[in-house]
Amino acid sequence: MIETILEKALAGYRINPKEALDLFSTTDILLLGNVASRLARKKRTDKTITYIVDRNINYTNVCVTDCSFCAFYRKESDNDSYVLPFETIAQKIEETVEAGGNQILLQGGHHQNLKIDYFEDLFQKIKNRFGIQLHALSPSEIIHTSRISKISLDETLIRLKKAGLDSIPGGGAEILVERVRKIISPKKSTSDEWLEVMEHAHGMGIPTTATMMFGHVETLEERIEHLARLRELQDKTQGFTAFIAWGFQPGNTQLQGDTNIKTSVTGFEYLKTLAISRIFLDNFNNLQSSWVTQGPKIGQVSLYYGANDMGSTMMEENVVAAAGTVYSMDEEEIRRLITDSGFVPQRRNMKYEYIH
Repeated sequence: MIETILEKALAGYRINPKEALDLFSTTDILLLGNVASRLARKKRTDKTITYIVDRNINYTNVCVTDCSFCAFYRKESDNDSYVLPFETIAQKIEETVEAGGNQILLQGGHHQNLKIDYFEDLFQKIKNRFGIQLHALSPSEIIHTSRISKISLDETLIRLKKAGLDSIPGGGAEILVERVRKIISPKKSTSDEWLEVMEHAHGMGIPTTATMMFGHVETLEERIEHLARLRELQDKTQGFTAFIAWGFQPGNTQLQGDTNIKTSVTGFEYLKTLAISRIFLDNFNNLQSSWVTQGPKIGQVSLYYGANDMGSTMMEENVVAAAGTVYSMDEEEIRRLITDSGFVPQRRNMKYEYIH
């Protein structure tokens, strides 16, 4: 049965959710990896593995959503809460540009006092001083900004784009199933709202990425439902440039204490989920390796399990690090891992255009 499903995918036919679920029943991840890798090579035939040089800047750690899976957020009254002043953000961007970076990933908590005018001012200042791609604000941050600013979603997106927003990261998706979200992030945007932001952004010519955080309270059926909802929207808009899956990091989180989740997602489970994602998401050209959560070695192996992109050099990472998982690689090491795997490293931008 498994081989029949994989032959169907290799022949160019779309597998359905039931078939994707069946794939999770196999322990032969070498077979899954082989098929996923072949499908990835069909998308790109030039043997390149891409990556981007950028920096993740968290403008604030103050957040009102109290997500049980997050070890990063703080209350405004906490001693270690912050909102970065512009000059600190500017210094971080200058360091990124000096390192050859071409993008800033700007995300933060859901601060109750940072309304649309704050982001308009910040984005305009960044664009006026630096010629750099602004990949900013997850859908849940955009929904939050819309609500506290008392303006519509479309007006929020239009004003952010006018101020300098180039693209939107796929954070905050977690698992796009309401049963799961009511457990791990009940105050955050709903699944439908997350998808609505992405659909409206795509309609305005704003490209985005899509993500999945798995390995906590979701079932395998719900993991597939998440992928199915992404595939359905991609059919409609073709606005997602990449898909990134990463395993839940339980360290220092409320969710670790409230459940039996004591360990992180294993490399075996990550590679299996990655491969099945590649096989199922036939309308996504690019899948990123999640070396930030799985480490450089699994990140390298993922290039043979459907990933065709090593993601970011991640000059700065605070959210995953807050959960006790700290991996780092510079551009030289990323290029070495790609070359050692038999591929050709290629720097890119968010739209997966090559940068030479």
